[in-house]
Amino acid sequence: MGRAGGGGGGFGGGGGRSFGGGGGRSFGGRSGGGGRAGGSFGGGRSGGGGFGGPRPGGGGFGGPRSGGGFGPMWTPIWFGSGPRGPRYRRNNGCGCGTLGCSTVLGAVIIFVVAISIIFSAMGSSFSTVSAGSGSSSSITRSTIKREALPAGSVNETGYYTDDLDWIKNVTTLESGMKSFYKATGVQPYLYITDNFDGEHYPTDAEAETFANNLYDSLFTDEAHSLLIFFEYNSEYHTWYVNGTQAKTVLDQEAMDILLDYVDRYYYESSLTEDEMFSKAYQQAGKRIMTVTRSPWIPVLVVAGIIVILAFAYYWWRKSKEKKAEQDKRTEEILNTPLESFGDGQAEDLAKKYQEKSDQSGK
Repeated sequence: MGRAGGGGGGFGGGGGRSFGGGGGRSFGGRSGGGGRAGGSFGGGRSGGGGFGGPRPGGGGFGGPRSGGGFGPMWTPIWFGSGPRGPRYRRNNGCGCGTLGCSTVLGAVIIFVVAISIIFSAMGSSFSTVSAGSGSSSSITRSTIKREALPAGSVNETGYYTDDLDWIKNVTTLESGMKSFYKATGVQPYLYITDNFDGEHYPTDAEAETFANNLYDSLFTDEAHSLLIFFEYNSEYHTWYVNGTQAKTVLDQEAMDILLDYVDRYYYESSLTEDEMFSKAYQQAGKRIMTVTRSPWIPVLVVAGIIVILAFAYYWWRKSKEKKAEQDKRTEEILNTPLESFGDGQAEDLAKKYQEKSDQSGK
């Protein structure tokens, strides 16, 4: 199968839903395209799965895909396919003295620098938040600090099974998956198929049983993360199963991040299937292991710096004004004839300024 251009989306979505549950591994679901229907299911494992609309063209192999969608796992209804379709200048005429003009000029400079810093900080911060996502709001934020599994936790295996002949460049695919492994300590495994034991329209119970049995048949440890990408008749569904150790790193939020990236890149027609999954794993590994920084933190920091600069500038201006007043008064006194003062006051002033002249060497 391949990807066809256009739009569309899956049916259902919104919040998650849980059915029983317990300890051990984790298992859940997500609907692609039209919404989210993740949740945990019983049997001691949690994970995700979902069906959604088709993926636009680019990089696919085989027959075309077109719109349609499949609702949440607990709503086994299929829908038909369809196309996816100022300059500053000194104004002497207004009586702008040297001090007044320098004050205005200083304020303008501070304002320009502050605006530049704010826009620069916001731009770099939003780039950090949305790196690889194209939209900061389309990918779940990582809100907690996670520790990778220690070395030796995994009995290393292959990285994928492809029943649909999608993967043409193994190196490209595995580079992103190995990046995820290195970041989290959890080895990922991708299983691409269009049926569960010959069934193209599995029930909830069949999907859960198939995923759990598949994990047991593929791995001999609890440090793997199995992602099943199921697509049939132009709709797709994703499930994941995490081992007991793996789920200490890949919690619900972490898996939402991974599935968000899968959904995101699924609709990028410029990517082949190899690149789609590789990029999703690579970006997810980075985001999962890093607390997503709020774009407003650097803005607030810059605002604080601006306030400090404003106070410093105000203090400097007042200091300069005070000195100008003192100099003006001194000049007035020096230009006043001594005869205008009384005899005693004149002698005192003459003595005072004679001492100042001697100290200055004049």
